[in-house]
Amino acid sequence: MGKASREKGKRGERMFAKLLREHGYDAKRGVQYQGSPDSPDVVGLPGVHTEVKFVEKLNLHSAMEQSKRDAGEDEMPIVAHKRSREEWLITMPFDSWIKLFKAYEKGTKQ
Repeated sequence: MGKASREKGKRGERMFAKLLREHGYDAKRGVQYQGSPDSPDVVGLPGVHTEVKFVEKLNLHSAMEQSKRDAGEDEMPIVAHKRSREEWLITMPFDSWIKLFKAYEKGTKQ
């Protein structure tokens, strides 16, 4: 990975952390927080291990495997990804998504 790619990756992590802060979460780049190689790219979402990718071409399965491998036992692995001039997307395993959806559905019925 070249210097330009690393810098774009760091910029993406800062952008995603800023977006989360705009939504009320105390988010920051993970390497600034923990510094270990398996720390999430962005911290501040309780129970979520976030892998951030700001690239034009993404091997999504590889990124998800990285997030799953690095996530703690009680953490939901996600990949937050975007291309230049496009919106952020979130990818997660079905088991994680269905838990979120069921919790949302339960909350809307009360």
